[in-house]
Amino acid sequence: MAADMERDPRYAEEQALLQGFLELGTPEGYRAEFIEGEIVVSPPPSGDHESIFSLITKQVIRKSAVDMDVSGNKGLELPRGGRCSNNLLIPDGVFAPTELKLFQRAEPWMPAEGVAMVFEVTSGRPDRDRGGKRHCYAKAEIPLYLLVDRSAQAVTLFSTPDRAAGDYREDVRVVFGKPVELPEPFSFTLETGEFA
Repeated sequence: MAADMERDPRYAEEQALLQGFLELGTPEGYRAEFIEGEIVVSPPPSGDHESIFSLITKQVIRKSAVDMDVSGNKGLELPRGGRCSNNLLIPDGVFAPTELKLFQRAEPWMPAEGVAMVFEVTSGRPDRDRGGKRHCYAKAEIPLYLLVDRSAQAVTLFSTPDRAAGDYREDVRVVFGKPVELPEPFSFTLETGEFA
């Protein structure tokens, strides 16, 4: 079976692309991701983007029922299934229960096991956050994905990942200013009034 995969021209092409990605030198402040076989390079975030990152992080740290560690721009190696290479994504924020010590001694690209929630704040290409990244997070069975969509002025909480379907089965969408209930292990109301 492995020999058949290696002879498949799509597999060879993707492996070459992945190797190029791993050797890619990005300018300081930029980040590179490998999403569904495509190399994506993003510029440093704007001040408004980082302000929302800060607002979410502060609320989670102060209000969560369980102590949470947070990592901004942590590389996650997420499964794709089949014979394709893994996805290599860098969410804007990753939360994990402190007791897991998930980020201690973690490699630059770590698996998602133990991650409680990831979040993205949209920038110049929001369709990646709305589609491609959402599907990757669901396939990795990350329990919660919080999407702050600045152009739509809305927040969506995706939950109940379905690995086989590559999507979340449930979502709750609210406009900026309306609260979002974060389930366990967070168990608190996220206020979005200052996101606008």
